[in-house]
Amino acid sequence: MSKRPTVSDLASAAGVSIATVDRVLNQRHPVREGTADRVMRAAESIGYHATSLLKQRLRVDVPQRTLGFLLQKRDAFYQQLADDLQAATRDATSLRGKPIIEFVSELSPATIAERLRHLGEQADAVALVSVDHPYVSQAIEALRARNVPTFAILSDLTAEARAGFIGRDNRKEGRTAAWMIAKTARQPGKVGIIVGSHRYLCQETAEISFRAYFREHASNFDVLEPLTNLEDARIARAATQNMMATNPDLVGLYICGGGMEGVVAAAREEPTHDPVAIVCNELTPKTRAGLIEGVLTAVIATPTALLAAKTVAAMAQAIAAPSGGPPGQILVPFDLYISTNI
Repeated sequence: MSKRPTVSDLASAAGVSIATVDRVLNQRHPVREGTADRVMRAAESIGYHATSLLKQRLRVDVPQRTLGFLLQKRDAFYQQLADDLQAATRDATSLRGKPIIEFVSELSPATIAERLRHLGEQADAVALVSVDHPYVSQAIEALRARNVPTFAILSDLTAEARAGFIGRDNRKEGRTAAWMIAKTARQPGKVGIIVGSHRYLCQETAEISFRAYFREHASNFDVLEPLTNLEDARIARAATQNMMATNPDLVGLYICGGGMEGVVAAAREEPTHDPVAIVCNELTPKTRAGLIEGVLTAVIATPTALLAAKTVAAMAQAIAAPSGGPPGQILVPFDLYISTNI
């Protein structure tokens, strides 16, 4: 009867140390993927008794795929989303995922389209946050022609070639913000809106729904024309200061895009203005502080871990079935934070 191969035999066959084999078998410390694969092949060749366990640990029967994510400017929110996307890719069971995460500091459509094409050359599927623009649509169409499905996350796109959308229900979001301001404002008066860009469909839908709520349920408020901050906290700060200075009867403010840190700073610096009910997006360290201090009334936040998990699952499915049906829409519930539940 032949002797059963030992760990020492496996190490010798794989050309690695016994310690390395132990790390692969017991996942004590990470090893290079090529090293793990070499140990796996050696285990199969010598008939090592724990080969099935090794396959399970390494998931060698699961295809390896690269997932690309193109996010907006690196800030507290997008860094958290990036971390969650990395974790979701690592934890995916239908593939062995390698994430590539890039941040875009220049938010022009041409720049986003260029970065998207470049990312698509490296990835099997892509998900991005972007303004809606023909340049971006053309880039998505080019990727589809190369069998690289592209998903819109957080803000939908009109590109017919997109594989799907994963994000919040922006109509409910806008109406929730309006309800909150109508119920908490000190009295009827002017209500301001600050958007990042009118080309973000999520913000456009939220703004329309915000206005619709006031028309239907609180017509004694005067909703002002929106200001644009280009997702920049400094511009948002200046816009808020100007709005408060020129509208002493301002009672509410809705920020349905980025740059909310600038709004928090501006509200702190205007102690002489009567209290303004302010609702913004995303719970970050600075918006959390704004809630605690009473500067902010409410924060509508994305559950980034859930969004990441849904995104990775949709991307994996699209890779596995590239011709599977028309673009879909996956909505995740948003969280609503006030000073008493953070």
